[in-house]
Amino acid sequence: MGTRFQSFLLVFLLSCLILVSTISCDQNGDGTVRIGLKKRKLDRANRLASQLVSKSRGSWSPKDYFRLADANADNVPLKNYLDAQYYGDITIGTPPQKFTAIFDTGSSNLWMPSSKCYLSVACYFHSKYKASQSSTYRKNGKPASIRYGTGAISGYFSNDDVKVGDLVIKDQEFIEATNEPGITFLVAKFDGILGLGFKEIAVGNSTPVWYNMVEKGLVKEPVFSFWLNRNPKDQEGGEIVFGGADPKHFQGEHTFVPVTHKGYWQFDMGDLNIAGKPTGYCAKGCSAIADSGTSLLTGPSTVITMINHAIGATGLASHECKTVVGQYGKTMLNSLLSQADPRKVCSQIGLCDFDGSHSVSMGIKSVVEDGTSELINEAMCSTCEMAAVWMQSELTQNQTQDRILAYAAELCDHIPSPNQQSAVDCERVSSMPIVTFTIGGKAFDLSPQEY
Repeated sequence: MGTRFQSFLLVFLLSCLILVSTISCDQNGDGTVRIGLKKRKLDRANRLASQLVSKSRGSWSPKDYFRLADANADNVPLKNYLDAQYYGDITIGTPPQKFTAIFDTGSSNLWMPSSKCYLSVACYFHSKYKASQSSTYRKNGKPASIRYGTGAISGYFSNDDVKVGDLVIKDQEFIEATNEPGITFLVAKFDGILGLGFKEIAVGNSTPVWYNMVEKGLVKEPVFSFWLNRNPKDQEGGEIVFGGADPKHFQGEHTFVPVTHKGYWQFDMGDLNIAGKPTGYCAKGCSAIADSGTSLLTGPSTVITMINHAIGATGLASHECKTVVGQYGKTMLNSLLSQADPRKVCSQIGLCDFDGSHSVSMGIKSVVEDGTSELINEAMCSTCEMAAVWMQSELTQNQTQDRILAYAAELCDHIPSPNQQSAVDCERVSSMPIVTFTIGGKAFDLSPQEY
């Protein structure tokens, strides 16, 4: 595909809503297709469903269980379920068999439940592809399996015509899922997933739907865009446009950033600010991915803890964290005041057994005491590195030493737990801070109402 895929537009318009349900189809004069959506009020049943989905996926996403105003762009409206799943309709086969799909930039394969899925309960609650009823079906048979964060599917590849909006992709390779274990896809509102990632991460080296759209000349521009609507007063759940962007859903100019690594839609971002105050964690840049298949913003525990503290989220207090701050905080602070490299402070004081930065993105692991506990262990090292970042950030704000140590100790109570969710008091939304992301040299604010 070359550099044609180096420009990617992901447009998020955020507000606050819940829901969705049925569909109607409207053919527009400009060649786009929009499907009307209806909402469902947030009632007790929806709340229970939300809790069930949250418990099944842990702290991740529903699948671990979206300038060019072009007349030829194809629009696929999306449904919104509990602000966590945005999905739209596609068809496979001749005559067309209709399915709902998550349009997922975090994976690259298309899969749907197969009529030969007999032993998975999830298949009985979703539409199933029937190869015997399609005149354009072509047998493939190559085995396939995909594992997500808390969900997985397996089956085999088949080929058939796939229709997305008005675009028909002939002889598209996709996976017929014959096994969908667990609860992940049982409670999902969508039937399957249409991956929009790069071919480099496609299972079975399969050519993604989006690649074929571009290679076969079905879209004028190699651009797709998302509009995700969370406004409770609107009927639409959102929209994905292939070949451009809908000018009705944005104002001003878009910000483009280059894809730094083909696989996921990965790009570089600048620092993250909380209430106008820089965290310093990404001052020299961080890599990030745009993943339309997850409902959450995820990141290193170091920064997430700072955000949780700022918004009053309560989580699991870390014994290791308080031990590090209490016993080594002053020593760490003195090292930082003497211009020591924050990445090397922890190895210099003996809490890390190597020189340089240790990954903290996986959070803090608990330590089981066995009577011969070692001073140097991964949990203490990771905690130390997080604390060093917190302290360095406060030093740049000219805070006093006592205040810096107190702040670090406070953050220990807000470290995200790997086993349970944190909670915030919604009555305090109006007083919560704005979280600002720096992308392409521009600041993008996320208000409390949006997060």
